[in-house]
Amino acid sequence: MSNNCCTTEPNALDTEFKPDEIALLCKALGHPARVKLLKHLSNYGECFFGSLTDILPLAASTISQHVTILKEAGLILGSSDEQRVCYCVNEVRLAQFKKLIAGL
Repeated sequence: MSNNCCTTEPNALDTEFKPDEIALLCKALGHPARVKLLKHLSNYGECFFGSLTDILPLAASTISQHVTILKEAGLILGSSDEQRVCYCVNEVRLAQFKKLIAGL
C-alpha cells in the first residue's frame, strides 16, 4: 500500500465551542463498529475497503454504511483508484474533536 493514499487538507484547527459540531462527531462515534473502524485506521494509517471487512463480522454493505457516517462527520477520508477505495483518519478533524471534548 502506498504511504499517501489519503492526504489530509491542512486546516486551521477550529476549537471554538460548537454544541452542534460536538453532537455530530459524538453521534458518528455512537456505534461500536464505527469506533473500531476509526481505531483500526488510526493504528494502521490507511486501509482499502476490502480490508475493512476483515475487521468486523458485518456484511460489506453494513460496513459501508458505517464508513459513510464517519466520512460525513469528517473523521475519515477516502480516495479511490480505478478499482478500489482507500480510507484513512482525518488527523486534523480528529484533533479538533479531541480539543472540543477536552473543552467541555
